[in-house]
Amino acid sequence: MARTTKKRQQQLKHDKFRDATTHALDRLSHRYEGRGRTILYALGAVAALVVLVLVFNWWRGRQADKARLALGKAIEVHNAQVSATPQPGASPVFPSERERAQKALEEFQRVQREYGSPYSEVARYFAAVNLVTVEREKGIAELEQLTRSGEADVASRARFALAQAREADGQYDAAAALYQQLLSEKDKNVSENTLKLRLATVYEKQGKKDEAVNLLYPMVEAARNAKTKDGKPQPQSAVISAAADKIQELSPERYAQLPKDETAGARGGLPNF
Repeated sequence: MARTTKKRQQQLKHDKFRDATTHALDRLSHRYEGRGRTILYALGAVAALVVLVLVFNWWRGRQADKARLALGKAIEVHNAQVSATPQPGASPVFPSERERAQKALEEFQRVQREYGSPYSEVARYFAAVNLVTVEREKGIAELEQLTRSGEADVASRARFALAQAREADGQYDAAAALYQQLLSEKDKNVSENTLKLRLATVYEKQGKKDEAVNLLYPMVEAARNAKTKDGKPQPQSAVISAAADKIQELSPERYAQLPKDETAGARGGLPNF
């Protein structure tokens, strides 16, 4: 008898669970009754959105590849050889700086028109650099605008190009201010030694020879004292060599105080006595 009662209790529990489940399903079916098509439409919309995102990402990837190729082609023109008598097989080659700048300007402007950021901003910078050669005042005005670019890398490079233009035009105070600003930047896009060499050259043109030597001396001294991991003298860069030559030109006495350049023989240069 006890066994029968226990079995009956289990059946009642099962029936209650079944009834509760059936009731819940009935409520759910009543809730969404007549809305099956709406749900299908919603699911279809989600699927379509996923497809659009995938297609957009694929398209954006292709556009980025095209932009990089176009920018690379323009930079190739920008760095092309200039020669009245080009070597066979050399490509591209231009007979003058102006003609090369004009062609590069056109290529960079095309990248600006056809592609978005960051490629358009980089192209705009290079276009401005070449415009300085083609139409100097317009190019300089464009560089001035680019110094306020939201792209920090572009703004910094524009300041350097503008500083060089100011230096070439004899506007030494303006050039020095730009070089000093670049030296104060935490993240430098132009090497610190290059900036110091350019600033020292401006100081020299301003008649500030002592300032120029004092700026260059520590960097040349540090470079000549530098060692590789195996204890050998660190090879000297072209900038360091140019800075050393500038010190020798401006102050032979200070130049004589520099550590010996132990790499001069390896470079084929003259030893520093």
